[in-house]
Amino acid sequence: MTETKSPLHDEHVALGAHLTEFGGWLMPLRYSSDIAEHRAVREAAGLFDLSHMGGISITGPDAGAFLDHALVGNLSGLRPLRARYTMLCAADGGVLDDLIVYHTGADEYFVVANAANAGTVLVALLERAAGFDVAVRDVSAGQALIAVQGPRAEEILREVLTEDATVSGGTALDDLRYYACIGMRFGEATVLVGRTGYTGEDGFEIWVELAHAVPLWRALLDAGEPYGLVPAGLSARDSLRLEAGMPLYGHELDTTTTPYDAGMGRIVKLDKVSDDGTPVEFVGRAALEARRDSAPTRVLVGLRGTGRRPARAGYAVVPPEAEASDGGALGPQVGTVTSGAPSPTLGHPVALAYVTPELSAEGTELAVDVRGRAEPFVVVPLPFYRRGDA
Repeated sequence: MTETKSPLHDEHVALGAHLTEFGGWLMPLRYSSDIAEHRAVREAAGLFDLSHMGGISITGPDAGAFLDHALVGNLSGLRPLRARYTMLCAADGGVLDDLIVYHTGADEYFVVANAANAGTVLVALLERAAGFDVAVRDVSAGQALIAVQGPRAEEILREVLTEDATVSGGTALDDLRYYACIGMRFGEATVLVGRTGYTGEDGFEIWVELAHAVPLWRALLDAGEPYGLVPAGLSARDSLRLEAGMPLYGHELDTTTTPYDAGMGRIVKLDKVSDDGTPVEFVGRAALEARRDSAPTRVLVGLRGTGRRPARAGYAVVPPEAEASDGGALGPQVGTVTSGAPSPTLGHPVALAYVTPELSAEGTELAVDVRGRAEPFVVVPLPFYRRGDA
């Protein structure tokens, strides 16, 4: 299989990036060191190429009603120039992908999908559009996505982009709230800027036409250097999102997992209604309503390591007194780690794991089978890190 190259591929090569396959794309894993890039985002700013993410345009008179039917959230109630985190679920309630939806204009929405799931999301939306007056179009190939994340992000953005009332929808950058978006100018080009991100820091995600992607990347690098900005790869992005307690599809979320299993039942809007006041029968509604009203069989928790060895995805969670079986594995298994790593910000291992409900309370002492050794962990609240903590 040949991976798709980012429109910024040559820029990454010139910067000495170590490249890796991710979601069918060849993307930068790191440029210098994982820890240095992680800390730059926490202390100053990082520049990310996210062009592997899928972009799907939804337009037409029924756009809002269609998204209410297709997704678990109430998107018709989303105000213009605002964004919302939501999910696309199968009829049985399993998560096909988690998404961000921007309401970009009258009867216009923009759906951002994970790279590995972009095709699945497009097919599902096209199928679910039957009977609605909407156009569903994959616009990924014509755009790049660049993110600036970190406490200096807004200052850097102002060095490169300019405000223009004709494309901003009347909102100034000073007034741009978290999970909102505006149009801005990069020279003569218009870019869509969302105050969104996947790091737990303030920051922006910028959708730009391909012709302007390389000049914008270079301009942000140059403008950001005095502020401490560095290019950052997928490794830092993963450790940052883990500290912020954010799920990653294929780890915390998959087709066997409902939003309720992942502790995100709040994004499922079972009470959404159509214009005539009737309940919206969105895909997965019956299964999700049944799941809401049933006792959980597993709970997603945060684990703080009290030792030094980190847990990794797929490792077994066991009681602290677990003993090795004849096969060498510790047991009994009471859960499974979905994501885990040392925390550069906090200085100790952190992990996300699904565990049995009776062991999910804060303060519960557990262990993780790390290559046959019971490493101590304790259940702690999520997120592990919140902006301003360090």
